[in-house]
Amino acid sequence: MFKHILIPIDGSDLSRRAAEKAIELAKLCQARITVLHVIPPFQTIAYMGALLAATEFAYNEQAKTDGQQYLADIQALAEAAGVPFAGEADFGEHPNETILGVAKAKQCDLIVMGSHGRRGMTRLLLGSETQKVLLGSEVPVLVCQ
Repeated sequence: MFKHILIPIDGSDLSRRAAEKAIELAKLCQARITVLHVIPPFQTIAYMGALLAATEFAYNEQAKTDGQQYLADIQALAEAAGVPFAGEADFGEHPNETILGVAKAKQCDLIVMGSHGRRGMTRLLLGSETQKVLLGSEVPVLVCQ
């Protein structure tokens, strides 16, 4: 049914559960997975430039380290299930655009991701990366809660 599944992760328990479900599905379909962690850029405040530059560097290094750990955790699950794995951590201003771009570039035929379950006014004001992916995707999106 599916040959290549994209799994965006953010390090949360919810994204890990979505990844576990995606790996189960990939095993059933004999599909491969690509796991993507999108790192939001450092948000700056314009004063004390030297201090902020050092802070941005530290943020970027820690974010890359965290991203690699998130990927390693999911890779271990995929290897245990015998599912072919590829992973990447990329910086992206808009995670939904990065997710959709990777899905298209890698010719994924399914995206599996978690939803943080925002409701009501919070959802209206903040939106949801999952909702944005749902609205912009050319392939099916499976949302896990």
